[in-house]
Amino acid sequence: MDRTNALGEFLRARRALVRPEEVGLPGGGLRRVPGLRREEVAMLAGISADYYLRLEQGRDRNPSVQVLQAIAGVLGLDADATAHLVGLAQDRPGSGVRPGRRTQQVPASLCRLIDGWPRNPAYVQNRYTDCLAANALATALTPNYRPGVNLLRAVFLDPAERELRRDWEDLTEEGVAVLRSGAGADADDPRLRDLVGELSLRSERFRTLWARHEVRPRRGRVSRLTHPQVGEIDLQSDKLSVDGTDGLTLVVFQAEPGSRSAELLDILGSLAAPPSEQARPGGAQERIEEQ
Repeated sequence: MDRTNALGEFLRARRALVRPEEVGLPGGGLRRVPGLRREEVAMLAGISADYYLRLEQGRDRNPSVQVLQAIAGVLGLDADATAHLVGLAQDRPGSGVRPGRRTQQVPASLCRLIDGWPRNPAYVQNRYTDCLAANALATALTPNYRPGVNLLRAVFLDPAERELRRDWEDLTEEGVAVLRSGAGADADDPRLRDLVGELSLRSERFRTLWARHEVRPRRGRVSRLTHPQVGEIDLQSDKLSVDGTDGLTLVVFQAEPGSRSAELLDILGSLAAPPSEQARPGGAQERIEEQ
């Protein structure tokens, strides 16, 4: 990650994804760069090429919202990506002093709540996708739903996760976009930098997706699984922010009532082992230190 010019890095990456013919320019011919040239973006956005160059190079960090919206229109950014672009321009670099080591702890009441859901797999994660708490049914879906596991790392690096998830391609694309959206301009976050560095080295797909600079807020989705014990099962997941915490998210799964997936989820629940100490209210409050 570029630690000093997140705005310019984002503009360069998204410019490379736009074909000239998509914006009414002639394609073909010899082009030294993929996508649009800087001067083409500037012309279509109604700004000078020199000004756009200064934006990409990080020499002008105070563009107006109107200019950014014009550039977003040229690059074909949706509302989420446009908001991300505006946020990158508004964020200011920190003083260079890193915060001390902090701990994250799941409220005991939330642990009791998810442990009391016998038919709804549920877990709690932080902004880096570290799993901090999980109930027994979630762990029955995949052993990676347990405290201490980084879920993004598991999805990209654990072969069992790829076998489990029929929608692995969509899930990995979404996971990277959500991580980047949450990161914003905070490229100097050491925990984030370590995670991105490790996955970039170990996963070509992660490296490719991260370089695209796509962003997406955390939303619910349908998870399509092929479970080794019960077969194909489709579950709706809802993702809820936990008030009063530093970016914790509660993820809850449910099956459509009366569906085959609901039957299979009940079967899986009957097969699940008793809750482990990690999934009980005491064990679920495992502290995850941010490096």
